[in-house]
Amino acid sequence: MKIPVAKPYLIEEDAQAAHDVILSGWVTQGPKVETFENEFAMYIGASNAVAVSSCTTALHLALVVAGVGPGDEVICPSMSFIATANAIVHAGAIAVFAEVGDDYNLDVAHVSTVITKRTKAVLLVHQLGMPADIDAFRELCDRRKILLIEDAACAAGSEYKGQKVGSHSDFVCFSFHPRKVITTGDGGMITVKDSEHARRLRLLRQHGMSVNDRERHASAKIVFEEYLEVGYNFRMTDIQAAVGITQLKKLDRIIEERRKIALRYHDAFRNIECLRLPLERDGYRSNYQTYSVYLNENAPIGRDELMQKLLDEGISTRRGVMTAHREKAYAGRPCAPLPRSEDLADRSIVLPLYVPMNDSEQLFVINTVRRMLQ
Repeated sequence: MKIPVAKPYLIEEDAQAAHDVILSGWVTQGPKVETFENEFAMYIGASNAVAVSSCTTALHLALVVAGVGPGDEVICPSMSFIATANAIVHAGAIAVFAEVGDDYNLDVAHVSTVITKRTKAVLLVHQLGMPADIDAFRELCDRRKILLIEDAACAAGSEYKGQKVGSHSDFVCFSFHPRKVITTGDGGMITVKDSEHARRLRLLRQHGMSVNDRERHASAKIVFEEYLEVGYNFRMTDIQAAVGITQLKKLDRIIEERRKIALRYHDAFRNIECLRLPLERDGYRSNYQTYSVYLNENAPIGRDELMQKLLDEGISTRRGVMTAHREKAYAGRPCAPLPRSEDLADRSIVLPLYVPMNDSEQLFVINTVRRMLQ
């Protein structure tokens, strides 16, 4: 048996949606993108949603429109995919790394110690789909008069205190990469409260063009566009958006299946003393985009050895979430000590979780892990 760590849930209706758009003749940003934006905003409970080419470009645009620029500092976790920090650097600002807690999300107490006069924003990551404590960070940011921007790359459909992640802050950025709960092949979305922010995001994603292609096409009169500021090519295609529309309709059902698989892991592993399982606090509801367990020091084998043994048995895994400050791209940059981030990254292992994952596949993973750790 060969068990992948993840795979996208794409079915015939998703393929048909892409097929229909391809034959329509309108394949770049157009009517399907607008429909996807509207339906995603409605699902999240947000005022606006702006589709872009990836979550990385979503983060970049959100920072730019929020007014982050050269000389500003933005606090973020080092323990996150490197795109989080890269987006800050691409906006011309300085990424300041802060410590995380046992839930892999930013530690609000440590963040408060690294705020300086140059701090413009906190980039709060909902790591692995587990919501962070938005209220605690909102209170801190309001008190210190800095911005709060959310990196919800992994958190489509996750909930915080009864509301969908994406409805709380001025800028919240999502990913539709194939590793995520729903996918458009690649792509991203920004949910936004302020309609003026949404207007500028749409302007910048398409080269700063005053009139988009769909408006020009629909006009009965000749329209000449203007370029109002230096923008980017961060557009989503209509092919991607068509797939996103059909994927979104399945999102709640996919999350329910992922949670069933996660809870089955919980039940199977709760008595293995050397494992620490994901922490989901009261009022927090994860979509379980990833199921990551922590290997305590009393484990009979190390993390890397366990990964190799599982691979030898046909089970793919991944290391814990990376730490950007230890990568060559960020070598030599000033950074506070981050012992918990490093420990969590070095001792965590991502187990297979995908839809559809049948009972025999999950039982094979469970029994193999138990045999190696008990």
